Amino acid sequence: MKSKGYILILLLVMLLPLKSMAQYYYASNTEGDTKTRSKVYLMPNVYPAVLIDGDTVACMQLFDFIKYSPVRFRSQKEVVQYNKLIRDVKKTLPYAKEISNIIIETYEYMETLPNDKARQKHLEAMEKYLYDAYKPKMSKLTRSQGQLLIKLVDRETNTSSYGIIDAFMGSFKAWSYNLFANIFGNSLKARYDPFGEDRLTERACVLVEQGAI
Repeated sequence: MKSKGYILILLLVMLLPLKSMAQYYYASNTEGDTKTRSKVYLMPNVYPAVLIDGDTVACMQLFDFIKYSPVRFRSQKEVVQYNKLIRDVKKTLPYAKEISNIIIETYEYMETLPNDKARQKHLEAMEKYLYDAYKPKMSKLTRSQGQLLIKLVDRETNTSSYGIIDAFMGSFKAWSYNLFANIFGNSLKARYDPFGEDRLTERACVLVEQGAI
C-alpha cells in the first residue's frame, strides 16, 4: 500500500512541470493555430487540451480553496447550534443565490425597456411571479431560517433586502414589507457582517460552496 502511495506522489511530481507547461502554452496560443488544440472529456466535465510532444494535456482552471482551522466549541450546546447553522445555510444559501440572479437579470432587462411605464409593468409582473413561485418555499422556512436568508441575500448582492425593494419598488413598499417582517421578528434592514457576528455563517457558506460539508 505504501509503495502505491509513493508511486502516486512520484507521478504527481513528474506531471506538475508538464501541467504548468500546458497552461503556459494554452494561454499563449489561444489566438493562434487551432490544430494543436482539442478537448478532453473527463466526465462529467469537458476541458480544453493541447498537444505537447505527442501528449494530450488537459488545461484546467483551479479556483481558490479556503482552509479553516477546526472550530473550538466550549459546550455541547455550541456544537448543536453550529450544526443547526450548517443545516440552515444549506437550505437558504441556494435561495439567496437565486434571488441574486433574479435581481441581476431583472435590472439588465429593465435597462432595455423604453420608458418608466414599461418598467413598472415588468416589475409588477415580476412581483406576482416571485410571490407565486417563492411563497410556498418561504412558508416552509423557520423564523431563524428567514432571518438567515435576509442576511444571505445581503451577502450575495451587497445590499440589504430593504435597499433592494426600495430601489425596485419604492420606499413605501420597502417600508410596508419591513413592517410585515418585523411582526415575525425579522428586519429587512439587517446587514451581513462576515468578519463580525456572522463569521461562523461565512465559514459555513464558504465550506458549502466548496463542497466540503
